[in-house]
Amino acid sequence: MKIVVLDGYTENPGDLSWDELKKLGEVTVYDRTSYVEDPIIAQRIGDAEIVITNKTPISRETIDQCPNLKLIAFLATGYNVADYTYAKEKGIPVVNVPTYGTQIVGQYAVGLLMEICSHYGHHDQTVKEGKWEKNEDWCYWDYPMIELYGKTAGIIGLGRIGQATAKILNALDMKVLAFDTFESEAGKKLAQYVNLDTLLAESDVIFLHCPLFPATEGIINKDNIAKMKDGVIIINNSRGQLVVEQDLADALNSGKVYAAGLDVVSTEPIRGDNPLLKAKNCLITPHISWAAQASRQRIMDITVANVKSFLDGNPVNVVNK
Repeated sequence: MKIVVLDGYTENPGDLSWDELKKLGEVTVYDRTSYVEDPIIAQRIGDAEIVITNKTPISRETIDQCPNLKLIAFLATGYNVADYTYAKEKGIPVVNVPTYGTQIVGQYAVGLLMEICSHYGHHDQTVKEGKWEKNEDWCYWDYPMIELYGKTAGIIGLGRIGQATAKILNALDMKVLAFDTFESEAGKKLAQYVNLDTLLAESDVIFLHCPLFPATEGIINKDNIAKMKDGVIIINNSRGQLVVEQDLADALNSGKVYAAGLDVVSTEPIRGDNPLLKAKNCLITPHISWAAQASRQRIMDITVANVKSFLDGNPVNVVNK
């Protein structure tokens, strides 16, 4: 069985091993292929039966050019870059990694908030540049220090990651509100479910942990921002397309939104003309919430298990049944 990994570098830049996958077939690993439609994708798949991808797209055209293809496996939860409907028509299962980074993504979301509240990195840099040494007082701060105790956090999307975030916020003695189309018993133990308008109006901090669906695309827009408290903080390490970026930039620059902590943007890698790059109080990191070695190892383990289950005739984590 021939197995091709199209874009393996972000999953394994050298600190993990492909050895378990290699036990299942003849494996070729490419660090990068293309993040847009390109003939090289089909060329690299060639006559392989299994293709493993993360963000390299698998289109109808690519599927048609690879007649031996029998399985498309994602090194991720998201699978929208594959034409999974056409793959189903061709009898090709598409499998993903549904759960691997719940705790680290929740941790990272709160970490973005903590950085906004205290600007650790900035103050560390000023100390090393000599500002503390030369200061007249025994301490200083260049930004307002924000205490989270007693404040209200709103979580849009209280699934596994939203609940992981809520647990941390509860430990900080914050009031936690949640909006979700599905209200679970586990969620009710961690947050108070409310409608979206109530969450927008009452939250001091808003976290985005919802999937990207037509109903959630652009959910942070000028109309919904207008419903928020003045000085609200917005955290997004879910999907960049949940935010209308010009609307958020305008709100940051006007002060309506005090700050934003973002690990995702609408087009990745980020483009130089993204309005958030020049917006006030906007912290942006390069989509790394998921990237702890432990969570990447889980991706590797689950992907190997996905391939093995397919080879055993019992595919699991199939998203296009």
